[in-house]
Amino acid sequence: MTLRPSALLFACCALFLSLGARAEVSVLTSIKPLQLIAAAVQDGAGTPDVLLPPGASPHSYALRPSDVRRLREAQLFYWIGPDMEVFLDKPLQARQGPSVAVQELPGMHLRKFVNFETMSRADYEDHDHDHRPGSVDAHLWLLPANAQVIAARMADDLAIADPTNASRYQANLKAFDERMEQLDARLKQRLGPLAGKPYFVFHEAFDYFEEAYGMRHTGVFAVSAEVQPGARHVAAMRAQLQKVGAACIFSEPPLRPRLADTLSEGLPVRLAELDDLGVALKVDARGYENLLGNLAGEFAGCLERL
Repeated sequence: MTLRPSALLFACCALFLSLGARAEVSVLTSIKPLQLIAAAVQDGAGTPDVLLPPGASPHSYALRPSDVRRLREAQLFYWIGPDMEVFLDKPLQARQGPSVAVQELPGMHLRKFVNFETMSRADYEDHDHDHRPGSVDAHLWLLPANAQVIAARMADDLAIADPTNASRYQANLKAFDERMEQLDARLKQRLGPLAGKPYFVFHEAFDYFEEAYGMRHTGVFAVSAEVQPGARHVAAMRAQLQKVGAACIFSEPPLRPRLADTLSEGLPVRLAELDDLGVALKVDARGYENLLGNLAGEFAGCLERL
């Protein structure tokens, strides 16, 4: 069947419009917290994707061929940087599109892990040895002010890649900033009274959040997935718990170390989880706020009961 010129023009226009409706900017992030920030900025104009699957460690992930392909095809890619996702160093060298290491953005507040030379022996024993002393603490997304810096860069990048929606991205950024200010005030009010409550973690990942809300972990039960602690080390950790008395021990989902049960047996210790990656969170405009809100609730839910 031969289409009339008018019908052909209508068909071409319809095809163009249908393709344009789907032509959102493809945004890929290395980890879910960055995906949640991107979702707030891109709200109504697209949905960002994430490289790492739920529960995967950003410290030691092994890329699959499908991951390499997504990394190559994404228009915009955001990662924490070489102090977090070491496995991305080589793959990113072959990428053609923009790759933003957010730890290098102007205005970011960066912490460093304690240098061994300044540690007491007790602090050395409690230190998370998976993190090199003196290196950048790359868990920077847990500071609300850093999330706002990241969101601002994403809004600028998206406006350049998609000028038609530039005003939407800026409006989303403004709304995100306003909600973050309100959330920050609420979290300070809830967590302020918990300062000084004793708790231990298995992973030194929460220093940014603790700094923002006046908290500080009592110790780190540094456990390597490859090397299980010996009896002497376990005894030392239990002695520390006995000395402190009532306390919380926080692990991270999806798995709780069996050591948590061994350490807490017979002691006035509560076991709980802190989800710094937002493993089970829905990806939407308020996902990042839910990440921080849930983290505050997890802290408070245990510490308020001591």
